[in-house]
Amino acid sequence: MMNLLIIGVIVVYLGGAWKLWTGFHRTNFSQTFANRVGLSLLWPVLLIANKSYRRNFQRALKG
Repeated sequence: MMNLLIIGVIVVYLGGAWKLWTGFHRTNFSQTFANRVGLSLLWPVLLIANKSYRRNFQRALKG
């Protein structure tokens, strides 16, 4: 059961990173590769902590 939970968390994490990566052009973030990688990897923390990031993340998900 614990393995299933871990797999679920990994799938959600990778799914969020992928959606941000593919929709990054819709955000107000600087379009540099380093910025894209950093924001895609840190998305769960930034989603919780930063209101502006949440708005941009929603923009990236649309489309």
